[in-house]
Amino acid sequence: MANAVLGIDIGTSSVKVIAVNRHGKVLQSASEPLNIIQQQNGFNEQHSEEWFEATKICIKRLMMTEEIKNIHISGLSLSGQMHSLVILDDNYEPLRNAILWNDTRTTSQCEVIKEKLGDYVLDNPVLEGFTLTKLLWIKENEPQHWGNTKVFLLPKDYVRFKLTGKLNMEYSDASSTLLFDHKHKAWDKSMGKQFGIHNIYPELVASHKLVGYMDEKITKELGLNEQVAVFAGGGDNACGALGAGIIKTNETLCSIGTSGVVLSCEDEKHTEYRRNMHYFNHALEDMSYIMGVTLAAGDSLQWLRRNILGHLSYDEIITMASQSQVGSNGLLFTPYLSGERTPHGDSNIRGSFIGLSALHSRGDMARAVIEGITFSLFESINYLRDCGKDIQHIVSIGGGAKSDFWLQLQADIFNAEINKLKYEEGPCMGAAILAVYGLGWYESIEAATKQFIRYEKTFKPNSEKHTKYMQYFDLYQSVYQQTQSLTAGLLKISKTIK
Repeated sequence: MANAVLGIDIGTSSVKVIAVNRHGKVLQSASEPLNIIQQQNGFNEQHSEEWFEATKICIKRLMMTEEIKNIHISGLSLSGQMHSLVILDDNYEPLRNAILWNDTRTTSQCEVIKEKLGDYVLDNPVLEGFTLTKLLWIKENEPQHWGNTKVFLLPKDYVRFKLTGKLNMEYSDASSTLLFDHKHKAWDKSMGKQFGIHNIYPELVASHKLVGYMDEKITKELGLNEQVAVFAGGGDNACGALGAGIIKTNETLCSIGTSGVVLSCEDEKHTEYRRNMHYFNHALEDMSYIMGVTLAAGDSLQWLRRNILGHLSYDEIITMASQSQVGSNGLLFTPYLSGERTPHGDSNIRGSFIGLSALHSRGDMARAVIEGITFSLFESINYLRDCGKDIQHIVSIGGGAKSDFWLQLQADIFNAEINKLKYEEGPCMGAAILAVYGLGWYESIEAATKQFIRYEKTFKPNSEKHTKYMQYFDLYQSVYQQTQSLTAGLLKISKTIK
């Protein structure tokens, strides 16, 4: 019987599972949507159990397909949304909904940390998304839950616990909590102690580590083999990079999903980065990555589609945008719908169209949104180059990689060659690579990526268009300073009126 592994990604909007054979061929995939609970502005939560149930639904669906029903599933690994907080009680049951990575309620907790330790902690900026700030919010606002907290986890770790009964977290996700010592690959418990956090840390393991086997009852329920090896996995950005073959110094990824990410590998740290860049451990041992984040990347295009363009298909929106000109006929858009992380680290800034006139078309607006998202990501690339990184080739994944128009636009703005994957499965593929390496099917992760990763097409930058885009980019960079006080005032007034 042929063998395969499962790569599981616990996303924000859905859970996705792929089955991959030992040669890197994706045999089948399944996904299941997730709900987001928004009790008030800035609050984003999910039921932890929903991740587990959605995972089971996807695996059951896979096992019923012709491609999989006669395949031996040897192992699995997981990827998941980073930063999001799950707290468990003494019975290892969730005490409350998970607080998500894009939840922005913790501004006052950030200020407390900054006053005590400065704007940067353990090589990372102090921002609302990070796990430490969420723990402090619970400590201050929900003492009944805080007093009963036995351990905290991140999303994929909770699902893995439900599958195996084993509690742990791996380095790439741990490094996104503001509680992790990168150099020693250990919890910095002295950091937590300063804020009253004691003994709620899970055991740490490497991403490729075998943590256990799927519980027999769940194995039978899902129609799997008697023994399925479960490997630790990684955070979604680490696994997304791995699944795109980004594993060596200066190799760079652009990922445009709900949020947008620019990620570049480093084998050791040479530069003390600022401007709200993140420094995390990769899913590979002895490899890290520097990362910039746009909070509302694809989410900005979804907002435009939902509220202005009448739910046109994305293909129709891209076609409209392509009929506009470089610079959208003099229209700029800043994608600050959820605040901004890199480079500004401002949860109160809001998005804007600058230069809008009666002559602008829906196509101009669509292109302005796409260009604004790409300008935001270019801010991270531009900064990394200023810090000495040599970025000439970028692999693009996510929704922004589904359109040749947008890929060429990325090449022209970034002034770099953009590679498109032949088969893109995102973080799921990275999780699958960790599983095949963990099973010993390949001698190294690099050997597995060489087999699993293929590129379909390369987009080369147009120097003339890049020059034009840089004129607009210079103006784009000034919009934040010009609108910061205006949007802060608007937010203050709106809160007062409510």
